[in-house]
Parts: sequence; structure tokens; C-alpha cells
Amino acid sequence: MSDMHALSGAYAVDALDELEQARFERHLAECAVCRAEVDELREAAALMAETSALEPDPALRVRVLSEIATVRPLPPHTGAAGPSAPHRRRWLAPLAAAAAVVAALGVGGTVWHPWTDDSSQAQPSAIQRVLRAADAQRVTKTVDGDGEATLVRSRSMNEAVLLTKNMPAPPAGKVYELWLQDPDKGMVPAGLMPDGATSVLLSGDAADAIGAGITVEPPGGSTVPTSDPVLLFRFENA
Repeated sequence: MSDMHALSGAYAVDALDELEQARFERHLAECAVCRAEVDELREAAALMAETSALEPDPALRVRVLSEIATVRPLPPHTGAAGPSAPHRRRWLAPLAAAAAVVAALGVGGTVWHPWTDDSSQAQPSAIQRVLRAADAQRVTKTVDGDGEATLVRSRSMNEAVLLTKNMPAPPAGKVYELWLQDPDKGMVPAGLMPDGATSVLLSGDAADAIGAGITVEPPGGSTVPTSDPVLLFRFENA
């Protein structure tokens, strides 16, 4: 997906697979416009959920799915000439309604993606493939006693995944930034960790990395670490 802005509606109703969610959450940590849209979409969907439930016409599902499959939200305008807030809400409202309908129609099974050609055959996400890789290396660290962070690296896939449990929130006004340790370049930025995320796909060359780390950085991240590492992971036989 070249335009991450287009995923805000699906993300707001939890209709992304793990790979899409991981990529969009990395984008979300850096995009205030998308964060605002997600908040508004979730608010609109919550308001819709408070209305009385009625048994829909059997033809409704077919009609909604056939029409929404042809529509993708446009990326937001971020320049000075962009739409005003009231105008933006006018096109956010129908998008939220469509997203909520899609979510409702997916109840009882895998959420249907209108842009997926064959939803009956779900493929494992990139995160799942890394975790299942035969050469997956795992390094686990504890965080503040009851927290836990595990770094999983697959050389054959050239990918690494961070899994967390009970990870404390970063200090106010700060973000967690992820790093891959290159044997020649040192710590190389590998993405930001969105608040509340429990799985993150790192960016960069994981195959040649000898380790990884997490630091606390200003919003938007840094090009080099500006704080002592919160955690360091060392790959055996790297």
C-alpha cells in the first residue's frame, strides 16, 4: 500500500490484518492528520453502535459489499488549501458508516476486506511468517518487573519483530524508537513503536544486524539515539 492514509477507516474498525496494522501504526505514530481521523471515525462508529439493532434486509449485505468494494477513501489534504474541519467531517461521516457496516457484516468470522480478491483464503502476515520461520531467533528481556519484550529475527526473511507484554507507556511527550544494530554503522533507526502496540515489524536490514534496541526519543523519532537504551537485544552467533 503506497498511500497509508487510505487505511484510516479500516484501522478504526479493526479491519486490517497484522501486517497492514503494523505498517499503519508506524505511520500513525508520525501522522497527526491520520490520528485525528481515526479518533473521529471511532467516535462516529461508537455513536452508531448505540442505536437500536434491526434485522437487515437480506439484500442489504449484497448491495453494500458490491458498492463499497469500489470505493477507497482519498488521502487527506494537509496543506493550507485543505478542507476545513466541518467539510472534512462531512466526508468522514459516510466513511465511518461504511466501515461500521463492513465490521458488522464480518461478525462471527474473519473480518471481510472489500479490497481483498479472495477473503476465503487468508494468508499469514509478515509478522506471523517471521514468528514461524525455521531460523527464527528469539531474545526476551523483562521490563519493570512484570513487563516483557521479545525480539524475533529471521535471517532468511531479513525481518525482525518486536513482541511486548505489559510494556509501560513512554514518558509524556516522548515515543519509543526501535533500532537495529549494524556491525559497521551502529544503531540504525528501525521505526517507532505506537502507544499500546503489542507487535511491531521493524524496518531495515535485519539479516546482518547483530542486535536491536529501544530508546526514548522526541515525537517523530531521531536519526541517532539521544537517550540510554531502555532495552538491548543481542543476537547469538550474529
